[in-house]
Formats: sequence, C-alpha cells, structure tokens
Amino acid sequence: MTELGIGIGWRPEIAEAVEALSGVDWVEVVAENICADHLPDSLTRLRERGVTVVPHGVSLGLGGADRPDPARLAALGEKAVALGAPLVTEHIAFVRAGGPLTATPLLEAGHLLPVPRTRDALDVLCENVRIAQDALPVPLALENIAALIAWPDEEMTEGQFLAELVERTGVRLLVDVANLHTNHVNRGEDPAKALSELPVEAIAYVHVAGGVERDGVWHDTHAHPVPPTVLDILADLASRVTPPGVLLERDDDFPPAEELAAELEAIWTTVDIRSAKVERMGTAHAHGARPRIPAPRRPSLLIGAGARASGGPMPVAAPVEDPAPAEAARQRLAVTQASLLSALVAGTPVPEGFDTRRVGVQSRALAAKRAGVVAKVAPELPEILGKDFRPAFLAYARSRPMTGGYRRDALDFAEHLLLAGRPEDPAARRQLTEWWQDRSGSRPPGRATRLVRAARHALVRR
Repeated sequence: MTELGIGIGWRPEIAEAVEALSGVDWVEVVAENICADHLPDSLTRLRERGVTVVPHGVSLGLGGADRPDPARLAALGEKAVALGAPLVTEHIAFVRAGGPLTATPLLEAGHLLPVPRTRDALDVLCENVRIAQDALPVPLALENIAALIAWPDEEMTEGQFLAELVERTGVRLLVDVANLHTNHVNRGEDPAKALSELPVEAIAYVHVAGGVERDGVWHDTHAHPVPPTVLDILADLASRVTPPGVLLERDDDFPPAEELAAELEAIWTTVDIRSAKVERMGTAHAHGARPRIPAPRRPSLLIGAGARASGGPMPVAAPVEDPAPAEAARQRLAVTQASLLSALVAGTPVPEGFDTRRVGVQSRALAAKRAGVVAKVAPELPEILGKDFRPAFLAYARSRPMTGGYRRDALDFAEHLLLAGRPEDPAARRQLTEWWQDRSGSRPPGRATRLVRAARHALVRR
C-alpha cells in the first residue's frame, strides 16, 4: 500500500495556500475538474516538489444499474497517468438513472446518492468494480458516501456491505469518517460498529471534513470546520489500524491558510496520539512540520505481492465468480433507482418505504447544489440576472431535471428563460441571448467574431 501521509484536497481557490502549506505530503484533485493534457500549473509545481497527486472521480456512478461508461473510465485513467498517481478513487454511489434499462429519460443527480445495501445492488456493484479495475492503469479505491435518506428493506449494514465488496473484488477502501458521522446523525448508524465490520487492512486512505446540522439533519458541506465528533471517529479508526494517508477536504467557504494549517495539525495530532502503530520517522519537514505517517507493513496489500504492477484489483482468496450478475438484478436496480431519482429531481411521487420528509430535504439540497454549481461554471448568468438568478433557477429546477452535465444545465436554463420572454429587462435579455448563442452553437465563435460583435454592440449603445 502506498504511503501517503497527511494531505489536503487541492482546489483552484486555495491552490496558492496549498502550495505554501508546510508538511503537506500529498493532495487530491477532483478528476472531472482537470484535463490530462493541460494540468494546472499549481499541480505541476507540486509534483515537481515530490508531492503526490491523486485523482478523485465523482461521475462514474459505479453503484448505478448501468455498466461503467468506457469513455469516463478512459478519461480517469489518462488523468492518473498524467499525474503519475499511485491510485485513483471514486465513490460507492449512483449519480444517474433511467435510460435504456427502464425505457425512461436519463436523469442526472449532479450528486452522489446512496446505493441500497441489497444483494442485487451488491452483485451489480461488484461487476461494475471489476470492469473499472480492468480498465484503469492503477489500483482503485472506493469511498463510502454521506446520505440524507435510507433505502427501505436493506439486507446488510454498511460495514457488512463494504466488507463483502472488498472480499469479492479486492478493491481498496477510501474511508470518509465525516460521512460515517453524517450517517450516524441522519440514519442512526453507529460509526464504531461500521468500523468494527470493515476490513481495515484494505484502507487506502481516509477523508476528514466538516459539515453543519440544520433541523436535525447533518449536511456534509465540506464548507465548515471539522467538528470534534469527526475527529473522535478518526481517533477510533486510528486505534484499529495505521491509515496510509489522511486528507482534509474543503470545497467552499475557504478559510485563511492559517486555519487550514490548524485543521491539518489537529488531524495529525489525532492520528499521532491515538494510533499505537505510528512511528516517528526522523527529521520532520522544513519549518517545523510534523513527521510522516509510516506505511503499514501488510505484504498482502503491496503492489509487489501478487497484484498487477499496472493496477487493477488486488489479489484475493475468494473464488472466481460469474463476471455478470443476472440481468434481472440490473433491471430491478434500474427501476428502483430511477423511481427515487425521479422523485428527487422531477417531482414524481416518493417511492413506497422512503421517508417523505427526508426525500424533500434531499430534493431541495440537490436543487440548491445545482444552482451553486451552475453559478460557478457559468458565472455570467448571475451577473446578467443579478438577484433574480437563484430564485429563477430554483423554480426552473423544480420542473426540469438535469439530463446532462452542469454546463448543459446552464444552457438549458438560459434557453428556458428566453423562451418564456425573460428576463423582462431588454438589456439583460439581449445579454442572455448573446451568451446562449455564443455557447450553444456547434463550436464557439472565434476571436474575430467576438470582436465584430463587441464593436457592433458598442455602436448600438451610442
């Protein structure tokens, strides 16, 4: 298992701060936010300094009913190679539903949604994981997710589900202790019980993050400080096994660099004090940084101990299974996931057995996230629409589920407004029309076209 040490999630908004932090051994980058052939300069500089970079995917949807998209797998593998990454990570979640398996429109969640802990879902997940492992050039680790809602009639606990997944596929685990806390508050699941059931020797690394509680629901925001309760779960994990790496996630409301450094220090202190297997490893980093966490000595999990050096699944003792679960299992899973996602994003009735109030909370959270992400990927829209952007988008989202990525969502939203004769202000409507035309063509207008348009508009304003 690759020793990683203490890390932080790299985001463009804090790139400069991350580069300046002392004692950061590695960073994790959202895979979908970078291009393999044009890496951000900050990541290049970090790599040149010997900082490991791990791509973290969010769009494969390995827990969905469909088999993994070969193009998405290829793109993730290319980014791993470009970054020289020792592994890639993804989530045990579904992110889209519908399509050919259900003969219904394909729906995108824009978010990680929980997989039912059933035999059907596990069979489908295991095959999807094997497909991904065979396609990727480096080992794969999968993360447990946070959830607001629980599936009815589940057959396994989270720990049991993950343990069997590891046994059947040899996949590594990315354990998010903040997500264990979220599921404790929202679903009454005991983090200690989950940890006791996990195959901790399969842990690749650990996530730590903050959130906030509103009206009895814990929201895993990645925009708040790490609470003591999450550090307590990290301490429990560290008392059971030495994690090869621990990483702080922060995705919004970024604090000053000093606060990030303090959170990293708290994480290190928690692991250092509670883990009996942590060893001091000589001189610390410059500027008084703490020593690194040593790699666990578990030959069965080392690349050189039987696993393919090029990546793929770790060797496991479990017998080889039929690589394809019954298509009926995929069909059943497809129907249940499409029904839930349709209730969340299209306003259809909540499927039987689900907590209607919680589904409503999740639905509003998904719409709010859509609005926030669209504002980031298309910042011109809030500029054009001003204070009307958010209420207009939320009204749009109630009846228009996302069927593509966020950039497509931004275009569809603008088109929806224009077809309705909005915004009412003629100048704003003209700006929105030009924005939509610039981005909805078969290819963006060239620089000359933009200059001609700018000159024409300048003359019109005179």
